[in-house]
Amino acid sequence: MEETAYPRPDAWVKSTVSWPAIIAGAFVAIGASLILLLLGSGLGFASISPWADRGISATTFAVTGAIWLIVTQWVSAGLGGYIAGRLRTRWHGTHTHEIFFRDTAHGLVTWAVATVVVAALAGVSVHSTMAAGAHAVSAPAPAPANTPDSASSSPDAQRRVEDWLSKGMEAEANAKVEVDAARKAAAEASIYTALALLIGAFIASVSAALGGRLRDEHP
Repeated sequence: MEETAYPRPDAWVKSTVSWPAIIAGAFVAIGASLILLLLGSGLGFASISPWADRGISATTFAVTGAIWLIVTQWVSAGLGGYIAGRLRTRWHGTHTHEIFFRDTAHGLVTWAVATVVVAALAGVSVHSTMAAGAHAVSAPAPAPANTPDSASSSPDAQRRVEDWLSKGMEAEANAKVEVDAARKAAAEASIYTALALLIGAFIASVSAALGGRLRDEHP
């Protein structure tokens, strides 16, 4: 009686994901990000000056810094995806469309791992900074020495109270304007960051597909 051949159980659970290549690509992307960030920081600090009419303006510094961060993210994503594509395990007997999908998926996962690690490190740094700031703010503040006496009924004292209240309302209005400006800036920064990350994911996927194709052409 002829026996029916079934696939081995390990063939069902074998994953097509090359995790060593993904981890290697993620570390390369993180390392490239650190190098580019340090280089950008050095160039940025070298371009500013505390003296008047020297160095670039604050607006130019902020815009240039934002552009440099976006370029850093794109370059590191492309490099990490390319490394993951070149180092991944070669798939034999697989259709070219499936190979293309797997390569792009490897680049996307590499970008995701590197992004999550960098975001976690940044979150820890921000949390430490906020904790230090909260500790400094919690220190008792000295009482104001020139607080007007509202109990006094003299015209001069009444005028001082009105001036003090007027200055307080003006300061509150200015604070609201600054908070609203900060809110708009944070919203724009969040939108631009999301777009930059999406483009970075696309670049990593395409780079991984290119690296995988070169890997198959030159085994």
